[in-house]
Amino acid sequence: MSHPPASALPDSAAPRRGRPGYDRETLLGVCVEVFNVHGYDATSMGTLSRHLGISKSAIYHHVESKEEILEQALGRALDALEEVLASTERMEVPAVERLEHVIRGTVRVLVEQMPYVTLLLRLRGNSEVETRALERRRSVTRQVAALIEQAQVEGGLRDDISGRSASRLLLGMINSIVDWYRPDPDRASDALADTVVAFAFSGLRAP
Repeated sequence: MSHPPASALPDSAAPRRGRPGYDRETLLGVCVEVFNVHGYDATSMGTLSRHLGISKSAIYHHVESKEEILEQALGRALDALEEVLASTERMEVPAVERLEHVIRGTVRVLVEQMPYVTLLLRLRGNSEVETRALERRRSVTRQVAALIEQAQVEGGLRDDISGRSASRLLLGMINSIVDWYRPDPDRASDALADTVVAFAFSGLRAP
């Protein structure tokens, strides 16, 4: 079972060795997989303890609560998605090219951080942690909509569609990948990104 590298965690969540042979990074990855299988609300610390094969007190050596695990997992997915958008601000190219960059980057994040993004997409907003995460996710959607609208103004995209609706449809298509995509070690995520870009822009790009 593979998990994302420890270097991807925020500094505050750097791995710490604990009992018995789990570090914080590995524990987080296993917990996220359990959340995705059983649902976050239905997963207790006892459930996590059984799947990890360690006592609840050993889990508390790494984290203070189940909610802290959720917050760290959601932060990983959202930080990566927000960085994709932030990177476009440094690009001096037309908005349509920045939009393509966002699409490719979002696909890459989804593939590389799939368990974490899957957890994000299944949120129901039942806690403050979830509510904050959902607002950050909505902000991503709004930024994509603004980028589409800018590309429309520049003439790079057709202007007879709603940027707001287009952003939701575009991200909805990308998000659906978690339901069917199975990582293939022989194929890079770039091939999938090429398909998404071709499919999206065939309906968006101005003639």
